[in-house]
Amino acid sequence: MTQTNCSGDVMYIRTPLIESRPLSELLRQQTNDAQPGPTVFMKLENNQPSGSFKLRGISNMISKEMEGGCSRLVASSGGNAGLAAAYVSRKLKIPLTLYTPKSTGVQMVTRLQDQGATVVVHGDAWDEADTRAREEAKDPAVGYIPPFDHPALWEGHKSMIVEIAEKLKEKPDLVVLSVGGGGLMIGISQGMEEVGWGDVPILAMETEGANCFNAAVKAGQVVTLPSITSVATCLGALTVANRAYRLYHERPIISELVTDRECIETIERFLNDHHILVEPACAAAISAIYCGTVKRLQNEGSLPKQLKSVVLIVCGGVSVSLQMLQNWKQRFDIK
Repeated sequence: MTQTNCSGDVMYIRTPLIESRPLSELLRQQTNDAQPGPTVFMKLENNQPSGSFKLRGISNMISKEMEGGCSRLVASSGGNAGLAAAYVSRKLKIPLTLYTPKSTGVQMVTRLQDQGATVVVHGDAWDEADTRAREEAKDPAVGYIPPFDHPALWEGHKSMIVEIAEKLKEKPDLVVLSVGGGGLMIGISQGMEEVGWGDVPILAMETEGANCFNAAVKAGQVVTLPSITSVATCLGALTVANRAYRLYHERPIISELVTDRECIETIERFLNDHHILVEPACAAAISAIYCGTVKRLQNEGSLPKQLKSVVLIVCGGVSVSLQMLQNWKQRFDIK
């Protein structure tokens, strides 16, 4: 399955769904059970042309905006959503102005510019950059592309689950993913409802310091974080989407946190086990297995003692390099 424009340019691709023997074996060892452990299937969204799952929703929304007659686009993201928007706008030959917060690294700004986007750095956090983008989008000729909070994005993301369901013989016992602003979780949930997996729990992982969803769950209402203090900056929305919070009360969702240190340790272990380098935002989900969150939830009774299969969304992301990994290891004194 690919999403293309009328010229046949590929927007997003059908990504691999592969079994992870290292993660499956780790879960089996953690249970200390003679029974066979669950099979962990990884959906490798890091293989998307822009490097992350964001391309699914962003391409869908840009296509809809162009059908509505816009002549140029504005978006707000210093991360993977911005890179996806820049990639699609280049393919579709439509101008894009991208507002990014000051926290956006020089390397990412260069990547965005290389895709042809006009990059404007504005504000200390994404929310401030987004406010500026929305102001420019008051012009009816300008299409606004948010990074996570729009039905067109969720519609694009749900294609991931449709693909997974076509491959698996039966529904999984658990889906594990990372949460930032909530767009991925909303799209995944919609896809799960569509294929009959509405009763399958979602384990929603965040890092401490980039935990707007978990903060809302604990507060009993949507709240705004004062700042993002985690290295997982691509999870860095101060406020979760309202729809994501409502989902917590509509379907089985478990919200859990990991530390930055655990994320960095996970990045290295995942690299050694699978030869795939992921960013901290993606590692938050993978940490659920490496750091024993799934096992703890089983012991607490929040998850069944016996899990036959687990789907892990490797959401991707390009905000990582070997040098960055080494710097993080030094920062957290990881040998």
